[in-house]
Formats: sequence, C-alpha cells, structure tokens
Amino acid sequence: MRGSAIAASLALSVMALSAAPVCAASEQANPAQTAPKTAQPTPAQPTPAPKPAPATTGQPPAQPAAPSPQPPAQPPAPFPQGAKIAYINPQLIFQQSAEGKTAVARVQALVQKKQTEGATKAKQLQDNQAKLQSSGSVMNEAARTQLEKEIERQQREGERFQQDAQAEINELQTEVQQEFIKKVTPILQQMASEKGLQMVFNAVDAGLAYVDPGLDLTTDLIKKLDALSKPGAAPPKD
Repeated sequence: MRGSAIAASLALSVMALSAAPVCAASEQANPAQTAPKTAQPTPAQPTPAPKPAPATTGQPPAQPAAPSPQPPAQPPAPFPQGAKIAYINPQLIFQQSAEGKTAVARVQALVQKKQTEGATKAKQLQDNQAKLQSSGSVMNEAARTQLEKEIERQQREGERFQQDAQAEINELQTEVQQEFIKKVTPILQQMASEKGLQMVFNAVDAGLAYVDPGLDLTTDLIKKLDALSKPGAAPPKD
C-alpha cells in the first residue's frame, strides 16, 4: 500500500512534465488545415543622438563602482529532530536529476524525429497539391485522375502517421515514467525509514500553506538518485 501510494503521487507529477507536444508534427502532416501566419514587421526604433563627450577638467576619470558582494549561499535547513512527516517536489526531482533529464531527452528526441518525418510527408503533399492547382487544367484526364488519387493517398497516410506518432510518443512517455518511478520509490522509502517518517507529502498537489523548509527531502533525494545512476552503484536496501 505504501509503495503504491508513492508511485501514484510521483506518476501524476512526472506525467505532467514528460508530456511532449506533437502539434507541430500534426500541423506539418496536414498543411491543408493550417494557414501560415504572416510575420508582423517590427517598427524601426529611432536611433538616439550621440551624447557629447564631457569637457576635460583635469580630474581623473571616475572609477566604476565596485560590484556588490554576493551574499553567501545559505546552508540547507536541518531536518527537525523527531519529525514524523516530510515532503518532496517530484517535478524538481524529475527536472534536476540526471535520470529525469535523460528521460526528457529521450522523449524530445522522438518528438523531433516524428516532426521531421511529418514535415517530409507534408512537403510531398504540398508539392502535389500545388501541381494539381497549377497544371491540373491542362493535364489529360488520366494524368489528373492519377494525381488526385495520389493526393488522397497522401492525405490518408498523413492522418494515420499523426495517430501512430502520437501513440508511439505516449508509449515512450509511459515507459520513462515507469522507469523513473521504479528508481525513485525505493530511495524515498529508504529515506522515510531511516528518518522514522509516517508520511511524505507531494508538495506539488498537497496544498501546503506553510512547512518547515527542513522537512524538504527533495535535494537529498536528487543526490541519492544521481549517485545511484553512476556505474557500479548499489541499489538501496528495502
């Protein structure tokens, strides 16, 4: 029960982050439904007149002000002794951990591939549509009919390509999400066990108004997850 609750909490946040847009591929695969947008020209800004150089008075030039010192980084808040609850931010874990970044890159690479393939198919369809529009009236009936059938075939294939591409991307998103949860869950369980915690909240959807910053396990969990990602690292004990 404990593991399933953790997985469900992580899944909601990871799914929101790993969802990749494929609308670009869809629009490219069916250009007949997408009208190109005309870029609006940017009005030219008047060039300000150069300021006259200040008169030389024999005084040494003013020295630039020294940069203000940066405040030292604050150490992480200590975990409150005896606390029985804590929280994590699954979105930050997914965004900042090596595992999460790798997962996002995998999904984005597939989306880019499908967008490229969709653009190629869209270009072929556009070329045939332009050919029919410009030369259809002078073609003989057999050639025009053949071209019309080819355009219809390309349109059907374009729609099928969109559906198949979306299904493939969704499948990869589910795969990387499950892999991520599978690696994070035992680490979180071990941390909770070591600290004697009774509950660990998901800070994204828990509706917390205020909590002690020392209860945040996010950074420690990311460190443990990244350490586990290194070759030869031993998995956490249950």
